[in-house]
Amino acid sequence: MSLLRVVIAIGTILGLHAASADADAPSAASSIVGQPSASPAFIRDAASHVNLFIGTTNGGHTFPGATVPHGMVKVGMDTDSPGNHAGYDADPRFNATGFSQLHDDGTGGAVPLSLFKLWPFVSCGKGNTFEECQTSISGRKTLRKVLPDGSPDDAAEPGYFSSNLSTNVRVELTSTRRAAIHRYTFPKGTITPRIVVDITNDGQQSSTDPLIDLDPKTGRVTGGAHFEASFGPGRYHAFTCVDFKGNGYDLGSPTEYGVWLGNFPVKQSETVTQLYTSFTDELGALFTFAPNANGTTSILARVGVSFISPEQACSNAEQEIPDFDFEGVRSASRAQWNELLGRIQVDTSDVDPEVVDLFYSSFYRTHLSPADYTGENPLWNSTEPYYDSFYCNWDTYRTLYSFMALHDPSTFARIVRGMINIQQHEGWLPECRGATAKHYIQGGSNGDPIVAEFFVKFHEHASQLNVPAEALYNALLADAELQPPNWDLQGRQANIWKSLGYVPSDVWERSGTNSKQVSRTLEYAFDDFTISQVAKILGKKGDATKYAKRSENFVNVWNAKLDFPGRKDITGFAQPRFANGTFNFTDPRHCSVHDPLQSTCFLNAQNKDGFYEGAPIVYSQYAPHDTAKLIELQGGKDKFVSRLNFIFNEDYFDSTDEPSQQIPFMYHYANRPGLSTQRSRQVISQFYNTSVNGLPGNDDSGAMGSYVAFYLAGLYPLPATRQFLLSSPFFREISFRNPVLGTTTTIRSNGFQGNPKSGTGGRVFVESVKIDGKPWYSTCFIDWDAFTRGSLIELQLTDNINVSCGAREDALPPSLSTGGYD
Repeated sequence: MSLLRVVIAIGTILGLHAASADADAPSAASSIVGQPSASPAFIRDAASHVNLFIGTTNGGHTFPGATVPHGMVKVGMDTDSPGNHAGYDADPRFNATGFSQLHDDGTGGAVPLSLFKLWPFVSCGKGNTFEECQTSISGRKTLRKVLPDGSPDDAAEPGYFSSNLSTNVRVELTSTRRAAIHRYTFPKGTITPRIVVDITNDGQQSSTDPLIDLDPKTGRVTGGAHFEASFGPGRYHAFTCVDFKGNGYDLGSPTEYGVWLGNFPVKQSETVTQLYTSFTDELGALFTFAPNANGTTSILARVGVSFISPEQACSNAEQEIPDFDFEGVRSASRAQWNELLGRIQVDTSDVDPEVVDLFYSSFYRTHLSPADYTGENPLWNSTEPYYDSFYCNWDTYRTLYSFMALHDPSTFARIVRGMINIQQHEGWLPECRGATAKHYIQGGSNGDPIVAEFFVKFHEHASQLNVPAEALYNALLADAELQPPNWDLQGRQANIWKSLGYVPSDVWERSGTNSKQVSRTLEYAFDDFTISQVAKILGKKGDATKYAKRSENFVNVWNAKLDFPGRKDITGFAQPRFANGTFNFTDPRHCSVHDPLQSTCFLNAQNKDGFYEGAPIVYSQYAPHDTAKLIELQGGKDKFVSRLNFIFNEDYFDSTDEPSQQIPFMYHYANRPGLSTQRSRQVISQFYNTSVNGLPGNDDSGAMGSYVAFYLAGLYPLPATRQFLLSSPFFREISFRNPVLGTTTTIRSNGFQGNPKSGTGGRVFVESVKIDGKPWYSTCFIDWDAFTRGSLIELQLTDNINVSCGAREDALPPSLSTGGYD
């Protein structure tokens, strides 16, 4: 069977948690916590609706291991899959290679993190001697057990992961913010249970300068190394501290110990200086323990991690998991997730259970990144929060933080405080960042809409949430006005942007690559719009006007004379432009599935096409703050609708990438909200499900998760505004509890009759809206005020796709050029 056929077969499996046949290794699902909801219309145990295996094949790169919300530690399985960006792959033909403590979710680029793997040995070689243990990552790798349906015997829930290896070892994992605890249960009859601690093998096998020390009496291992950033030019230092304990019995001191190099464990060695090492060797520690003489041999491993020092790694573990209480840690993590996920409640009646699981699973992934590294910043001392794994803001600014605003402004505020603190020490807001190292920017200064989104929605609570308004605004101004030493890592190409109002194709400066000129122009324009909204709230009228005017610069790269190849009726596209004002040319099909040259638009300094990860026909729809102007540029509402239809019907819509995310909802601006509702539902039907290949591409640090969650909630955001575009939820009722505001806002769909499987047709179109019993003038958007008040928003549904936004002129969603946002 070909790889493709196997992956597709696996993708039909909705959960990886059936029973194992081996009596010594109970099913990975046999101890999943949680009870089903007592009421079909109220989710008491939201965590039970989270499927962590969605998107773990087919390029989703999702992380199915154990973590707490925004935890620094994300402990999980690593495999030898070529798509092991989050360590795991649900294809059982890939070997497990270790259980490491740090991962990211849904990233591209090189494999990030995957540090400090542990690994169990039941026996080693023919003679089962210490020296025969194949300790290297390739030497030790092992398949997992496979269930009758062809899936690996793995299971997961929020805060917990387990697997049954083909060696009959059962592995279980759970975690706190900066520490993990592993439980290795060995099969009956194991004489020499052994555990490997791998110091050097990260996801890229990039380590240098390793440190390791082991204590032969206690078995404690401390160590660390330098590792390569996965999407940028830097390196970082990370450290670990590992302790062992018997699960219900006295483990005692190791009976054998030593440091290993490659496949050569050196008995009774305790540190790296006792080995002949070279620049990038694999090394770690190996221990043999006595088996439990009175029952099952089950060994607990507590692992602390730090970016400061091995000593702090030990302190983190001792503080957060002082008593090796695996079940206590697991229960506490589950409780954190349930409280968080329970803030959004859905009525499940007349809803396919898969839709409920898809919603909560998507919601769950919005709280994996960024990661809370507070107390673990080696770059400067600060009492402010420190968040990392912004990977990258270009992916997440569109939907993730607006979704967070609905239910978790406290975490949002801590993230913003951390971003401001980074700007105060590094000069510009963070853009793309991992393990304390700067990564390459994909778009504009996309920290701006994140920070602005917080302030526009929560400026009245900023002081309460310890977010300093002036410092926030100064951080935005730094991005807008100051050119950094390298705009590929922070800030913008600000000087030419300010002088020309666009990024030209033929200007080379030493402080960054000459690429992505058009897409950066479009992003910079929106970034300036978001700054204008903050300036307006702060009463800075001159700045508000200045940045609103700069936000209209997207028209400066609009070539009104360019036709789509073979279609004279589709005219006008964003195009690269020279400094003298004349236009260059990039085929509107460039980087699409129909590109005659089959080009790619990824990071490459040689690319002069002007676009990043999107075709010109897609990017030409991007001016989210002024879609009315786009409609004018494209020849009016009818031609605008026709162009949108062409994008969908001819497969230019790209469900795998963020520049297409807002396109299904753009019909709203042409007074055709029924088409938006149908397109957005078709997107869910065609591209997203709860299988292991249920994502069309990378989850991108929760960007796809928040996108799907918004679609299922019947909403779509525009960051740094007080409006949400409105459609119909996939639920009869959905409510959002906001702890900071002290409100619960409910959207209720009257006439709800379920969701057509194909996404086409049905009683799903919004005919009228009431807010707190009073008619609302638009069916196309609702104001943030409804959420601050804790309103009841009632939608009357119809099967008529030809609904409009409403009778009033201002029923259309706001656009800057038509007086919106005043």
